[in-house]
Amino acid sequence: MIAIDLGLARRLALSVVLGQAAVTIVCALVSWLIAGPHAALSAAMGGGISTAASLVMALLGFGGKSAADGQRAMRAFLIGESAKIAVVMVLFVVVLKTMKVVPLAMLGTYVATFFVFWVALANVLPPLGGTNVPRGRSKNA
Repeated sequence: MIAIDLGLARRLALSVVLGQAAVTIVCALVSWLIAGPHAALSAAMGGGISTAASLVMALLGFGGKSAADGQRAMRAFLIGESAKIAVVMVLFVVVLKTMKVVPLAMLGTYVATFFVFWVALANVLPPLGGTNVPRGRSKNA
């Protein structure tokens, strides 16, 4: 049986959101320097879409009493993931219908925010064939 610490999962999910927000800001600043304010706004929109969707997932998927039992935890996770996908679709439609964006800046920043997720995931998953020991803890603790 695999046990999941909901508090740790919630903190990880929220730290991903903060990391994505930081990447969004950096990409927007770089876009401003390279291509000007319009590209910076486009980058902020792309990263903001991903960050907002991840926040929705974190709040719905790991909030409340989602860990009361396995079925409830799985249901909360699936609801959070479904809401995340819906938020991404709605926000992309709104941005693309209401703004003239710089596509490379917007989509590049959107993709860049995924690296935050993958880096965070790689840091908490056990290596192939190994056991997971969170950073800062020893196997004996």
